[in-house]
Amino acid sequence: MRRISTFFAALLLLAATLPGIAHAAALSSRTQLFYYPWYGGSSTGYRHWVQGGHTPPDDVGANFYPVLGPYDSGDFSGAVEQHMRWIEQSGAGVIVYSWWGQGSYEDGLAPGVLAAAARHGIRVAWHLEPYSGRTAASTVSDVNYILGRYGSSPAFYREGGRGAFYVFESLRITDWTPLDQVRSSAIVLAQTTDTSKVAHFGGMYTYDAIAGATAPGWREAGAYCEANGLVWAPSVGPGYDDDRAVPGNTTPTLSRDNGATYDREWQNALSSGADWVSVTSFNEWHEGSVIEPARSSPPSPAYETFAGAYGTSGAASETAYLDRTRYWAAQLGGPPPASVNLARGKAVTASGSQGGYPAGNAVDGNASSYWESTNNAFPQTLTVDLGSATAVGRVVLKLPPSWGRRTQTIAVGDGSPAGYVFDPATGNTVTIPVSSTDRHLRLTFTGNTGWPAGQAAEVEAYAS
Repeated sequence: MRRISTFFAALLLLAATLPGIAHAAALSSRTQLFYYPWYGGSSTGYRHWVQGGHTPPDDVGANFYPVLGPYDSGDFSGAVEQHMRWIEQSGAGVIVYSWWGQGSYEDGLAPGVLAAAARHGIRVAWHLEPYSGRTAASTVSDVNYILGRYGSSPAFYREGGRGAFYVFESLRITDWTPLDQVRSSAIVLAQTTDTSKVAHFGGMYTYDAIAGATAPGWREAGAYCEANGLVWAPSVGPGYDDDRAVPGNTTPTLSRDNGATYDREWQNALSSGADWVSVTSFNEWHEGSVIEPARSSPPSPAYETFAGAYGTSGAASETAYLDRTRYWAAQLGGPPPASVNLARGKAVTASGSQGGYPAGNAVDGNASSYWESTNNAFPQTLTVDLGSATAVGRVVLKLPPSWGRRTQTIAVGDGSPAGYVFDPATGNTVTIPVSSTDRHLRLTFTGNTGWPAGQAAEVEAYAS
């Protein structure tokens, strides 16, 4: 058994007594909970709780009944503060905030939720919902709006300096080319496992808690994201039941099976190589996918409960899914995802470039375009501005896969030059281990067999 030194144990005890330190250190930024701020209390006519023709407070449009009753998402010191305490208990470090456009009800509540999240060391990503008239161009506008309005909040979540945005029902739009405009400031995830539908996106997620039980296409999606520097964020859920919210629907019910369903979906996510695991959901009550505590003794026997989950009963069952999320968040861990390309879309400069082959081609995510230096003028440098001091553990260099074999002599940072063989048999890709924490990633080219210039189709940087 490993033993903690007396000095280290004292530090842990001190940290536990300081607000904002112990909880923040314990949370996993790779575990991200879909969070819904669309509820209203009695003063709003019980906004959303009436779905399916129900009449709160005792009768709500959900198969489970909240411990807090039909709460108001604008009750920042009450319901929202309690939510953040529960999210801390779950071990999740990020909520994915359901957002319905500029000036929407949810947009108006965002400052209060961000403030509450900040008090608990929780970060906020964004779930861009399919409001009427949404286009790829309006999505770019939305990303810039959110970055500008909320980006200074201490709760604003960033990965490698970029905000995180999930696009729900992304397949409604076929051409996402405008997303290239925000590549350097945002990681934008498409809701799909179809790898032919993710051009211009920074990753993929699934949302569907029912599909998580069988994980169709998850391994292939995970492998594709790993190979292409994208984030893979499959979605897991404890179950699904929307019968009270959508009377007469034909959507299948997914039983919680006393927690076995949630465990199976987490196992599917981890085995698929997830970078982040997105949880559907913290509080989408209408679809019965919640891990927010539900009453063990609801006001009517018509409601389901979490009784029996992981062998619990009574009050312990109310928080059973929060506690199980903490277990799985610990299995996932907290380091930055290895598949996030820290260089993609960042500012880049070169000591010289041939016309038509600018430095920006090396970080545009397209291995068919490339940068080429000035001819016969070695050494040549290519420098990527990562935006801030960033830990980099490996650099991946690519040439167009159709090119023949060649060897370039390259130094990374202050390292010594070495010859790196680009071989079409291995996709014209080389990986260079490095250990660097700098804002600028500099490559120095001192030779190229068969061509009198330095060349790079893609320069990729990863934390590990």
